[in-house]
Order: sequence, then C-alpha cells, then structure tokens
Amino acid sequence: MAVFTQVSRRPVTFVLPVMGLMGALIGLFVGPALGSGLVGIVFGATISMILAYGIIATEHLSRKAVRWLLPVVLAVLGLLFLGFTGALFGALFGWFFGWFVYWIYEGEYRVKLHPYLTAGQVLWHYSFRVICGLIFMFLITPILVVMPLSFNAQDFFTFTPEMLRFDPAGYSLKHYQDFFNNDEWQRSFWNSLIIAPIATVISVSLGTLAAIGLSQSHVPAKRAIMAILISPMIVPLIISATGMFFFYSTMGNFMENTLGMDKNFVGYVKVVLAHAVLGIPFVIITVTATLVGFDTSLTRAAANMGANPITTFFRVQMPLIFPGVVSGGLFAFITSFDEVVIVMFIGSASQKTLPWQMFIGLREQISPTILAVATILVGISVALLMTLELLRRRSERLRGLSPG
Repeated sequence: MAVFTQVSRRPVTFVLPVMGLMGALIGLFVGPALGSGLVGIVFGATISMILAYGIIATEHLSRKAVRWLLPVVLAVLGLLFLGFTGALFGALFGWFFGWFVYWIYEGEYRVKLHPYLTAGQVLWHYSFRVICGLIFMFLITPILVVMPLSFNAQDFFTFTPEMLRFDPAGYSLKHYQDFFNNDEWQRSFWNSLIIAPIATVISVSLGTLAAIGLSQSHVPAKRAIMAILISPMIVPLIISATGMFFFYSTMGNFMENTLGMDKNFVGYVKVVLAHAVLGIPFVIITVTATLVGFDTSLTRAAANMGANPITTFFRVQMPLIFPGVVSGGLFAFITSFDEVVIVMFIGSASQKTLPWQMFIGLREQISPTILAVATILVGISVALLMTLELLRRRSERLRGLSPG
C-alpha cells in the first residue's frame, strides 16, 4: 500500500542550492563542448539559481502558466542564438526545469516516501537514482551517438553543421545503400548469417546435453567438468584463438589431404566449430540455471508410466527448460555473429564475416558504412534482448514465480 507524506513548501535557502547543484551537473557535461568544464559548472549553477529564484518570485502567476511560459521563452532564445536545434533543446530544458523547480519548492519529492525518513535518507534515495541514471547514460550514449551519425550525408564520423541544424540536406541513406549494394559487405553479411545459425544449433545441442548431464547427482567431479566446459568464456580470447588455430589447422589438413574435401568448405567447418565452442558455455550456464528449479519427480513419474528417456526429455523436460535453452541459444548466436578475433585466425578471405569486414573498414578504408552496419546490429541486438526478456517472463510464469 502506498504511503503519502504530508508536504509543505521548502524555503528559498534550500531550493536555490539544490537547483544550483542541478545546473552545475548539467554544466559539467555541456561545459567541455564549450571549451571549459569549470566555466560550464559555474555558468550552469548561476543560470539555474537565477531562473529558480525568478520562478519562485512569480507566485502571483499560476503554476501551469509558468510551466508553459518557461519552455516558450527558452525555445525562442535558443532559436535566436542556435537555430532550430537550440529551440528544441531550450523547450525541453524549460519543460524539465519548470517541473523540477516546483517539485522541489512544493516539497513534492517527499510525497511517496515514508514520513519517518531523515533528510540524509531522502538525499541518498534520490542520489542513488541519479547515480544509476548517470551510469545508464555512460553505457548507452556511445550506442545512441552511432545511430544519427549513420544518416550523415557526408563521409565523416562527426556531426556536420547541417545535422546540428536538423537540415534535411545533412541527412542521407547513402551509407545504408552502400551496405546493401556493396558486394564485399553483402558477402560478409551472408557469411555471418550462414556461420552463426549453424554454430548456434551445435552449441545448443551440445550445451543442453552437457547441462542435463551435469545436473545429475551421480556425476563425479561435476565442478571440475563444469570449469573445463566454460573455460572458453573465461580464458582470454586471443589465447583461445591461438590454440584453435593449431588444432583446426591440423584438422583442416586432414580433411583436405586425406578426405579430399573442398578447401573453402573446410574453412567454413573450422569457423563454425570454433564459434560453437565459444557458444557452448553460455548454453550450459543458462540451461543449468533453469534446471535448478526443475522438479525431477516429473521425470521419475514419466519413467514409471513407461516413457523412455528420449520421450521423457522431449515431452516433459524440454517444454519446461525451453526458455533457458532459447536464452542460451540467443547468447551463442550473438557471440558467433559478433566474433572477429578467432575468425581472423582460422578463417580465410572467403569466410570473412561482418565484424571482420567492419574491422577492415575501420582500419584500412575508414568507411562510414560501418556506422550503418552498427545501427543495424544494434537493432538486431535489441530485438534479441526483447525476445530474451519475454522468455524470462514466460519461464517465471511456468515456475509459478510471477502471477502475470
């Protein structure tokens, strides 16, 4: 049940320092772009306190009027000095600033908190959320920057003046057209689409069997076996790539010289098996975590009713651990689709994958098409993560952990 605390207005001596701190935090990020972080902090704190005092002083105006007037004024000022971009950011900042001032001044920040919390506890409550928000911005900003840059009409990795003005002439789909029309990019893309699914199927099959085997109580040295099986995920990738190079080179020579297989086909086999080795630990970990909540009495009941082990696995066990299997498969697919070190060690030019082509484009050609490809990969990753979250919720419902 929600607890609502009675609130009252806060004194100006409390509101102004809080608003100054918020302005200084914004200036810390904006200042370096203007040439000095210290100037940004001082300027942001000063402007924020002046605006806050002006809003508090206009008590004769309604709150709704002030919250509408402030975005309009800042949008006009931004339009005069910085153009359309300044107007957009001015309106957004004005809307947020007007809401935040009244949120502090009217004491609304304590409405949904317990009345017995001290000032220090309230401060930590919101400081923790600010810290989490900053960490989220730190992680997500590099990804978000790539997306608008992929629509750059120029062959640059920076925002052009036209882009900053939101001028349609500064945006183009030519980098996406280059990706879909360039033979090198398409060949590497289709190589990734061939290698990653096959490696995923192998990883899921072997990893699921290994996880089920390790879940049995009579298996000796389970911890040692588990440590060995997940070692490809722990050992530095360059070390794994070196070992795989020597192992698969010997295997490739045997397949080509003794069995007479095509060299190009053998190259694909080596890359697929190497990527499968990288994906197996993820499948083992996710399936093992799912098996922790599995009721083994179900398999015993199936055996008592005459079902053989294969029927028991596919009809009883697999439906319940299916979310974990698919989750491991998604991780294995992403690992294979995104891997570049091992394929450069054991693959050849005919097995060039999309990450390998991106590496070449960044190191040798400086091609902005990389940004378009990166945006496409981000979209694929988001879709896979959404699928993973849906499967997690389904697993919780099946196990009775969530009423939804």
